[in-house]
Amino acid sequence: MTKRVGVVCVIVSLLAVAFGAAAQPNEAWIPGVASLVLPGLGQFLNDQVDKAFLHLGIAIALDVGAYYVASLLPFSYYSYPLVGLAHLLWGLYSGYDAYTVAKDRGFTIGATENGLTFAVSF
Repeated sequence: MTKRVGVVCVIVSLLAVAFGAAAQPNEAWIPGVASLVLPGLGQFLNDQVDKAFLHLGIAIALDVGAYYVASLLPFSYYSYPLVGLAHLLWGLYSGYDAYTVAKDRGFTIGATENGLTFAVSF
C-alpha cells in the first residue's frame, strides 16, 4: 500500500515539473481567491475596473433575482439554498476568470519602502 502511494507521488511530481507547475512561483491565485470571496475584487486587482463592476453587479442582480424567484416558489423554504448555489457558481466563474487573467499578465504583489505594490508585466 505504501509503495503505491510513493509511486503515485513520484509520478505526480514528475508530471508537475514536466508541465511547468513548479517552474516559478505564481501569485495569480490572489486575484482568483479575491473574486471567489467577492466577485469583481480579483478583476479590480488585475486593473480591469469595468469588468470588476460588471462582475459585482451581476453577483448582486443574481442574488436579488434568485431570492425573488425563491420567494415565489411554493416550497420557498427549501429553495433558498439554490440562491447560495447560484452565488457560489458565479463566484467560481469570477475567480477562474481573475486567475487566468492574472496568470497571463504575470500578477505579483509585494512590499516596498513606500508600501504595498501590485505589479503586472505584459
